[in-house]
Amino acid sequence: MKYQFEIIVGIIVVLFIGVFLYSASVNPDAEFGGSDGVGSAIVSELTGVAEDDVTPLIPQWAPPSGEVESGIFALQAAFGGIILGLSFGYLLGQRKTNQN
Repeated sequence: MKYQFEIIVGIIVVLFIGVFLYSASVNPDAEFGGSDGVGSAIVSELTGVAEDDVTPLIPQWAPPSGEVESGIFALQAAFGGIILGLSFGYLLGQRKTNQN
């Protein structure tokens, strides 16, 4: 099959969307809390040490405002998109080169 990988990815995307829509319809009041808060709460529960008492090994830098934080996140997303685009473009170019 020529498009086997694309078909598999399409099926996975459709299944993911189906599971997301099903879970959203079963529990419409659910919130996405993220893994940072949940993980920290579980670690503090297991160790018995409060989250506020834990000091990181590497001091954390806090951005001066929400706009700076959003800008850094946007730069990170753009950089990731560039890397993915270059990777897929390189692989597509290699595939076309090998076919000729």
